[in-house]
Amino acid sequence: MKFGGTSVGDIERIKNIAQIIKKSQSNGNKIVAVVSAMSGVTNDLLKKANEISSNFSDEELDLLLSTGEQVTSALLSGALLDLKINSKSLMSWQIPIVTQGDHKNSRIIFVNTKKIKKFLDQNYVVVIPGFQGISENMNISTIGRGGSDATAVALAKCLNAQHCEIYTDVDGVFTTNPEINVKAKKIDKISYEEMLEMASLGAKVMQSSSVQSAMLNEIEVYVKSSFKDVKGTKILNQNKISYDKVITGIAYTLDDSKITLQGVKDKPGVASSIFKPLYEKNIIVDMIVQNISADNLKTDVTFTVKRSDFNKTIDIMNTLKSDLNFEKLISNNKVSKLSVIGAGMITFPGVAYKMFDALSKKNINILAITTSEIKISVLIDEINIQNAVSTLHNVFDLDQ
Repeated sequence: MKFGGTSVGDIERIKNIAQIIKKSQSNGNKIVAVVSAMSGVTNDLLKKANEISSNFSDEELDLLLSTGEQVTSALLSGALLDLKINSKSLMSWQIPIVTQGDHKNSRIIFVNTKKIKKFLDQNYVVVIPGFQGISENMNISTIGRGGSDATAVALAKCLNAQHCEIYTDVDGVFTTNPEINVKAKKIDKISYEEMLEMASLGAKVMQSSSVQSAMLNEIEVYVKSSFKDVKGTKILNQNKISYDKVITGIAYTLDDSKITLQGVKDKPGVASSIFKPLYEKNIIVDMIVQNISADNLKTDVTFTVKRSDFNKTIDIMNTLKSDLNFEKLISNNKVSKLSVIGAGMITFPGVAYKMFDALSKKNINILAITTSEIKISVLIDEINIQNAVSTLHNVFDLDQ
């Protein structure tokens, strides 16, 4: 059972989580509880680090940020003990949870389950801080923001758990963001692949890397509310879902920008010349569309990057102008990627037409298109996103 920052946001909420755990244990479950830092704590620690130094050591930052989850672990274990439930909090270095990779963005490579299993066999609830581990050279390391999900999935795998429950401040996974469309419905079951697409496009219920890990290890994940006793959403294998709707959900981003290089010479190596310097500056490129002229001499290359990388990308492209000899650079940092997602579209034709026709009738211009087996994404002006989401939500019968 993993509890996010809002679920453990204050003392009353931690006491509420202890009651949820007590109820689950009374049903015969052996429980490992993974906790995040209390709401706002990690950001406050980051603020303090920045006040100390604008070049705070990565190693010391990992040590500092890991304390948030450790505090929650002790408080939750204390709350369970107060309910007369045997509980033991174990820090990542005590287990150990071994990580590899850079500070601030490590990954779990090994979990020694011996100590955890010993306490579980004695009917203890084991409370573990998420988001962290210990490196091979014995330094505390963090797994990156959202890393508590990764900790929970890794523990579920290593302990061969029945399933992994992710508790959050929403009732489950919705067909789209309820804040932008009040007709959004909770999804009872969603495949790993669909959830991975939803997460990568901004659905904040789970981090995409954790969904991918659950998929690779076939760990069933249940997304539940910490505040309501309602049925949540199950994330599981596609073959365990029967689809009565072609589209499962609609996702969108609000942090994209578009770059177009017009009149680029169409010859081998041009694409590499454009994207190599972006790779060297750690700029992630998402959608890429290339249009070739009828005479095969020139091409237009359009791609998207995160808005935070927009100015940096423009500067890089301008430095390439003399080498690539493109005619014009066109940019727009107020665009959104809108996607319809559904494993059902594999066997149902006409999804693309239905999507494009609906947007056309609302006079919403499509700037770029990309597709995969279970997703169709379009780039549109950000100002149209709410209208577009509501339109497609209705067209694909998700309002029902």
